[in-house]
This record gives sequence, structure tokens and C-alpha cells, in this order.
Amino acid sequence: MRGLAFATLFLGALVSGGVARNLPRPAAIDLSNRAVSPLSDSAKVNVFVFVRTDCPVTNRYAPELKRLAKEYGGQGVKFWLIYPDHTESSADIEKHIATYGFPGMPLRDPKHSLEEYAQAKVAPEAAVFDAAGELKYHGRIDDRWVSFGVQRQVATRHDLELAIGEVLAGKPVAEPVTKAVGCYLADLR
Repeated sequence: MRGLAFATLFLGALVSGGVARNLPRPAAIDLSNRAVSPLSDSAKVNVFVFVRTDCPVTNRYAPELKRLAKEYGGQGVKFWLIYPDHTESSADIEKHIATYGFPGMPLRDPKHSLEEYAQAKVAPEAAVFDAAGELKYHGRIDDRWVSFGVQRQVATRHDLELAIGEVLAGKPVAEPVTKAVGCYLADLR
């Protein structure tokens, strides 16, 4: 009986703290207002990066995201920039991408379906999905930002890069959830 209680407690903790999701696959819209289902893509790994045009933390991560896209793009990893602010136009998003040099395919998520599916809370926050569309990681890009307005000179842990590598290798992500620091997405609802 004690074993059953432990197993139930363990499974409850795993479901509430883990990243596995049993929700229908979400869709968003591209900059031409066409519906896109990014998890239906044939990539080995899909990376969602939730961004806001008005978030200084987001904008500071453009070089790191560009580096990661260049390093992993040839290995079957696809990057998606997810814009959940329903007030941003396609022109605003195109200007943002051009100004900072963000990599990846931009998608608008005005209904917040990708945001909810990925359990994202702030911008920038990353979510890594395997080829089957299962969420394997969500959280910070790295640990450079300690708290809002407080940052290290250099990151000491590259969480997104580690997660991508582990998913590509078919391994479980050692730390599947981390706390991202940035601009809240709830402000956009």
C-alpha cells in the first residue's frame, strides 16, 4: 500500500512539474495571416522562442539566438520566433527582426495557444520540442540574467543549447524546466 501511495505521489509530481503535454497541437499565424502548425514541421527539433518587440532582455539575446541557429540549423533544428502580442502588426515584427537580426520563422500567437502549449511565461523564453512534438524543455536561454535588470557579464550555463543537444542525441533533458527572466507575457492578454 505504501508503494502505491509513493507511486501516485511520484506520478503527480512528475505530471505537475514535468513538461509532457497531452494537448492538441496548437497553431498560430504567419506574417501573411496564414495558419501555421509549427509542430507539424519535419524538423528533428523545433525551438520556440517567445519574444516581445518592446522587451530589452529579448533584444539582447539576438546574437546568442543567431549563433545557436547557425550551429544547429544544419542538424535538423528549426527556430520559430513567437510573437504573442496581438497589437503588433506584421510590419512591426519584420522591423524588429531586421533591426536585431533575429533568426527563425516568425509567427504571431494572438490567441496565446503556442504560449500555453509551451508553458511560456516571459520573453525571452525558449521551448524545445522533439520530432514527435513533445515538449522536452522550457525556460531560459542561458543564466546571464539573474533577475530583471541584473545580469552577469557572461553566461555560466547555456540551458537552451544543452537542451537542444540532449534532444538531438535522443537523451532526456537533464534540467527540463528553468526560470526565464524577462518581460511578462501575461501583460499581453
